[in-house]
Amino acid sequence: MHLSDLRQSYSKGSFSEEDLLPTPFEQFEQWFQQALDSQLEEPNAMCLATVASDGQPSTRIVLLKGFSEQGLVFYTNYESRKARELEATGKVAANFLWLPLQRQVNVTGHVERVSKAKSLKYFLSRPFGSQLGAWSSPQSKVITSRSVLEMKLDQMKRKFAEGKVPLPDHWGGYRIIPDSFEFWQGRPNRLHDRFVYRRGDDGSWQAERLAP
Repeated sequence: MHLSDLRQSYSKGSFSEEDLLPTPFEQFEQWFQQALDSQLEEPNAMCLATVASDGQPSTRIVLLKGFSEQGLVFYTNYESRKARELEATGKVAANFLWLPLQRQVNVTGHVERVSKAKSLKYFLSRPFGSQLGAWSSPQSKVITSRSVLEMKLDQMKRKFAEGKVPLPDHWGGYRIIPDSFEFWQGRPNRLHDRFVYRRGDDGSWQAERLAP
């Protein structure tokens, strides 16, 4: 089969001006809850885009771990490529794809680190193995083989066998502070419904329809 033959008509829903909620946070919460109710796998997975100092963008999937009107929160290694690029530019974009619902949400904005207390609270809620993993992986650095990771993990198991695993200094959360939210609903004939909320200088949000 040729890739040009792969196509699907989007007809599972619509999204109109009458459906828009007053703020993008309310709209995102409604759509996210519908994704949860649909029992989608990893509905909190988002494609996070950053950009290097030379203008080269990169993407990866991370998991959303909290959202409110203050922003969207995820956690990572502060020495990773994504963190280095976030610290250098402050700019970020994220995409949620809920394909069974034929929906996307695109977010642009800037980031700030969450408090150490918030990072610690989340870190302590993670499974023991995930806590050890945060200590074991020099994220984004070149390693010679997987055995490097496995040896480091064994070392951490021995080190923390008798007590709680502390929060690593190099690990914690970021909050995406949005400047815009775009909500995309697939429609037939590629005439999709798209609405973008943009934050004004006074902090208020204005929504506009975009052509597909």
